[in-house]
Amino acid sequence: MSGVQTITVGAADADQRLDRWLRRLFPQLTQGRIEKMCRKGELRVNGGRIKSNHRLEAGQDVRVPPLPDPDQQPAAPPIPRIGEADTRLMRDAVLWEDDHLIVLNKPAGLPVQGGSKQTRHVDGLSAALTRPGDEKPRLVHRLDKDTSGLLLLARSRSVAAKLTEAFRARETRKIYWAVVAGVPSPAMGTIRYGLVKAPGHGAGGEGEKMLCLHPGQVDKTPGAKRAVSDYAVLSPLAKRAAWVALVPVTGRTHQLRAHMAELGHPIIGDGKYGGSGQENLGDGWGAQLGGELSRKLHLHARHLRLRHPITGRTLNLTAPLPEHMGRTWEAMQWRAADVPVDPFDEDEGFQ
Repeated sequence: MSGVQTITVGAADADQRLDRWLRRLFPQLTQGRIEKMCRKGELRVNGGRIKSNHRLEAGQDVRVPPLPDPDQQPAAPPIPRIGEADTRLMRDAVLWEDDHLIVLNKPAGLPVQGGSKQTRHVDGLSAALTRPGDEKPRLVHRLDKDTSGLLLLARSRSVAAKLTEAFRARETRKIYWAVVAGVPSPAMGTIRYGLVKAPGHGAGGEGEKMLCLHPGQVDKTPGAKRAVSDYAVLSPLAKRAAWVALVPVTGRTHQLRAHMAELGHPIIGDGKYGGSGQENLGDGWGAQLGGELSRKLHLHARHLRLRHPITGRTLNLTAPLPEHMGRTWEAMQWRAADVPVDPFDEDEGFQ
């Protein structure tokens, strides 16, 4: 049995989930054991109680309680084999890759990471993209389960650390496309509501959602974080709906979805934030488009611009729309060629 340990998180381990970081350092630990240590307060970060999915930051001190010796724990279960269908799914999702990066067009409905009820996810299936002799690709950022589009993976820990820092320093540019209920006014703006997590239900906190706060209340509210989003209306559909471009200036959980709902223009198909109801009090048209158009979430990570962490080359990557959003664009006669890639760019955007 080991004694109490205090481990300082290095820069290369920043933005990793606490549970995954622990399992890498202590392979004998099971997920159940980590959850128990969190519940009992035995596992702490900078002296505070924490959940297993906490994202670590460089310089944080993690208190690890006494652990059994590796030979006292049962062997870890073998990594499940990835079937042919899932292997094909992952390979078909690859938009661009080289020796350092993989860029996916993530399908809607596929979680990025596992959870209490999620056993099939990008993080696990990414093993299908591992090259002989290489480590499994690592996630650099996240998308919600029902959000489709550009997702970046790194082929090594060092590249993942550089990309994570680039996202944190806002040296990357992410543009999302969405369809929202009603038409935001003015046609271009910035949303600055803070966000705080509202507790969910169930033992695992299922159903958690983010609540918006006036910027003046953020510093007074425990757990609240500042959040900033830009939006631009690309094409209105009378007053019923609008095709919008969105940029998450900060990267908070459910940020775009919560911000647009707070404006009174929830994203179509967003059951958590009001985008599945038939009534939209702001415009009276309802959030659903009706007819044969999909009720799935209409939010897609469309464009990503970043500097390659090894070559220094600027990458401009664009992900085709998923099938359900493609049908909506076709029905509305919206064309990508009619709008700028970055409507917020003074040189390229709307005049």
